[in-house]
Amino acid sequence: MKKTRSTAKPVHKPVFANGDDIQIPVFTLLKPDGTLYAGAGATSLDETTARRIYRAMLYTRVLDERMMAAQRQGRLSFYMQCTGEEAAVIGSTAALADADMIMAQYREQGALAYRGFTTDEFMDQLFGNERDTAHGRQMPIHYGSRDLHYLTISSPLATQIPQATGYAYGQKLAGQGHCTLTIFGEGAASEGDFHAALNMASVHKVPVIFLCRNNGYAISTPVTEQFAGDGVAARAFGYRMQSIRVDGNDVLAVYEATREARRLAVEENEPVLIEAMTYRLAAHSSSDDPSGYRSKKEEEAWHKKDPLRRMQRWLIERGWWNEDEERELTESLRREVLETMKQAEKRRPPALETLVSDVYAETPALLREQLATLKAHIGRHPEAYPRSAPWLDGDTETEGQA
Repeated sequence: MKKTRSTAKPVHKPVFANGDDIQIPVFTLLKPDGTLYAGAGATSLDETTARRIYRAMLYTRVLDERMMAAQRQGRLSFYMQCTGEEAAVIGSTAALADADMIMAQYREQGALAYRGFTTDEFMDQLFGNERDTAHGRQMPIHYGSRDLHYLTISSPLATQIPQATGYAYGQKLAGQGHCTLTIFGEGAASEGDFHAALNMASVHKVPVIFLCRNNGYAISTPVTEQFAGDGVAARAFGYRMQSIRVDGNDVLAVYEATREARRLAVEENEPVLIEAMTYRLAAHSSSDDPSGYRSKKEEEAWHKKDPLRRMQRWLIERGWWNEDEERELTESLRREVLETMKQAEKRRPPALETLVSDVYAETPALLREQLATLKAHIGRHPEAYPRSAPWLDGDTETEGQA
């Protein structure tokens, strides 16, 4: 076990330290033009995994473009894009075992895409229809999947970070060789939950990886107004935790850093903090206008570092991809997303009974009474409720579905 006391020799005059003497480099392998830096080590990525990663990145980009357009058309109430951060999200996910838990924030749809979340599942959640596993209770983009080991998204910032520590503690006790990856933005790292989670993880030595997507802005607040220290990675030192800063637009670097972080977490019970330096090329959400707080010149500079194009060029250079495949896959994905969206938005809303399901194994009498009261109220005032509601259409079979 590591020593927890300082080994520094005592001094006899005041000596202050602010950490400026500690320099944290950025780990990177791939240049923006898709070629490797001189001296970069060989990647452990094989062709099959690399193509799977790139497909998930391209799928996420297509999904984001189409769904943002749908939101602007009034077909969807809200949306958040992963655009520009695909490498940080998908590269880290690819470095995990499929049974490892992911506790994300709200911009990590790429992780689900990599693990096999279907377009139907994306659309059913976004439209909150009768096939949505959350029964329409969540805002759009608040996905979740028990089968894919992906905790359902929660809107309040940073709540998933201490939950990840607790879950990882359970994984340690179970001893099955699994870990938890929790993903969040640098804005969420300013919440108290972040510090509580890191302290608990360090003290109890649990297999958890904290991945901070530092995209430079907490909505509209730049990092220069968020903290005075050396980013987020340096905070790990206060908890005697392993830490690394990585180029978040370099999928190879993210993959290798997370792969080693997982080894430390699972084999040595060492929690790890990864700070992925990236940039969101889109707005914070469909409700945001970034032109009010950042310049076109800044955005253009980051477009040249687009993680999707960077990996595409690397794949082509290795002979693992070509422009014909790119064009065919892009067109295929666009058709798939558009056709699936059209089907999903026509499906009925969840049955009324789902308002009181899923919390208890057997619905308590009080909730059953409240549901009956609600049905009676709707029956008396049908003009106040949309005719698309199945309980107003006289379809009792659909009404009883959970």
